[in-house]
Amino acid sequence: MKNDFDVILSGLENHNIVKMWNNGITFEAEAIEQLLRVSRLPFIYKWIAAMPDTHAGKGATIGSVIATQGAIMPSAIGVDIGCGVSACRISKKRSELGDIAQLRRDIERVIPHGRTDNGGENDRGAWHDVPDIVEIAWEENLRAEYEEMCIYHPQLKKANAKRHCASLGTGNHFFEASEDERGNVWLVVQEELVAKLDHTSHNSQKNSVKSGL
Repeated sequence: MKNDFDVILSGLENHNIVKMWNNGITFEAEAIEQLLRVSRLPFIYKWIAAMPDTHAGKGATIGSVIATQGAIMPSAIGVDIGCGVSACRISKKRSELGDIAQLRRDIERVIPHGRTDNGGENDRGAWHDVPDIVEIAWEENLRAEYEEMCIYHPQLKKANAKRHCASLGTGNHFFEASEDERGNVWLVVQEELVAKLDHTSHNSQKNSVKSGL
């Protein structure tokens, strides 16, 4: 039986291998080199796995699964620290949703995303005006602990946290509506799950935390 993945070797005598699920996909050379470098580390457990969305990242390859034994690698988390994907089935069937293009426009209107000034000092965040519900959640649940984090990680002060709070954020975050084989509709979103940054949904805060470790 043919494997559904390709195998590349690290080049060391007692090597760990890289398994790449890349059927019909060409991985960029930089990503493959990153995978090989990580596979040569002495504490890698058995192999590195590379998923179809693999591409070069900062510190480690995005889309890779790195199992370690006796070691923790903060740099392997990179700016995807705390990222997760959640799926929720809604009550309506696909046939009840009507105009899909309009649905997309409605979703984009109510779920803010992106940033301005390339994340610099003039970044106004994903929200043009922070809604009251977000302002209240920030003041009551997040502000005190965020400011405490800034004491230990001063670089966080540069992040426009509140104005990205409860937004989709930036980077490779996504929101999608998918239909299954029974006509059910699932809403799928990549979200943040790390500590009190779970409400920021913005990679700059996570990058600041990662860089400070």
